[in-house]
Amino acid sequence: MQCKRWRRVPLDLAQEALQKAPSGCVDRAVQCQLAAHESDEHYGLLAELGTYGTALWLRWREDYVDLVALRDCPVTGPGPDGGGCCLFAGHAEQHTWEDTVAAVQCIS
Repeated sequence: MQCKRWRRVPLDLAQEALQKAPSGCVDRAVQCQLAAHESDEHYGLLAELGTYGTALWLRWREDYVDLVALRDCPVTGPGPDGGGCCLFAGHAEQHTWEDTVAAVQCIS
C-alpha cells in the first residue's frame, strides 16, 4: 500500500524544477511514492531528468522541503519479465513491484 501523504510544491521550488525538467512540465502537488511507512520523510516524483536513470524528487518532512536529484532504483522484480522499481536507489521500505497483487492464472 502506498503512502497517502501529499504535498503542494512551493512556488520557488516549482520554478526551479521547471528549469531542470526536460519536459518543461511539473505537477503543483505530489503524493509520496514510498510504501506506507512510519518515517516522517516523504518523496514525490517531479520529473525524469535528461541524465539517464536520474529523476527529480520533492523531499519533505513536517517543516522542511527541498528538491533532490536521485538515481533510479536498479532492482527488478522476480522472473524473466520482472518490472523495475519506480523509486530511487537506496530507498527505504519495499520496491514498487512488491506492492502489487499477483495475477491469478486460469487453467482450463
